[in-house]
Amino acid sequence: MSQRSGEPRRFLTDRMLGTLTRYLRFMGYDTMSANSLTPGSTREDTLLLAIAARDGRLLLTRDRELARRGEAQAVYIASEGIMDQIRQMADLELIEPEIRMSRCSLCNTRLRPATVREVRETPYAPRSVRGREFSWCPVCRKLYWMGSHGTRLEQRLKKSRSP
Repeated sequence: MSQRSGEPRRFLTDRMLGTLTRYLRFMGYDTMSANSLTPGSTREDTLLLAIAARDGRLLLTRDRELARRGEAQAVYIASEGIMDQIRQMADLELIEPEIRMSRCSLCNTRLRPATVREVRETPYAPRSVRGREFSWCPVCRKLYWMGSHGTRLEQRLKKSRSP
């Protein structure tokens, strides 16, 4: 999960990579999405390049021209399929594909351990809480835990590493 400098890699995704954005967040990567920007700007590509440079983020894009303009600060994501996208990033040694559940998949905020009260008051929390670890997004007020959905994601990521 690290760059050469030892700092965790940070990403910026274009509007065409919403699913990849969520997966990267589930894997613990700080991933900003262009979807968080006001839509409709004719200069959005230039803005994305500026944000990537300013924040030290690697721009991930499905737009060949934008990737070309971004040079070393951008990567063209060749496939539309999420598992192919993850495989490409792993092959480029940009990520280690494993679930970490340390970031909110919706807003990218770092998760913290959930309190007993937060778990108890969340209507979608599992009935059986024994042996489970829960995390909480203080911004979205969303509860996370490794359940069947997380297990399926983990299995898909393992398959993505297979040739």
